[in-house]
Amino acid sequence: MPIEIKELHIKVNVEEPSPERSRSRPGRRPPQATGDRDNLVDLCVEKVLEVLKQKNRR
Repeated sequence: MPIEIKELHIKVNVEEPSPERSRSRPGRRPPQATGDRDNLVDLCVEKVLEVLKQKNRR
């Protein structure tokens, strides 16, 4: 008998690296420019809204 998962809760904590941590790790990329970050946030918001719209259609 298959199991159906109706809800899945995921919690993630994201922290900005402190300046002393970023210096200690060579090879890490510098933080993205503000414009790039804004574009990424906009894309994520669009995807979330699409998923919510599809969920409401059901």
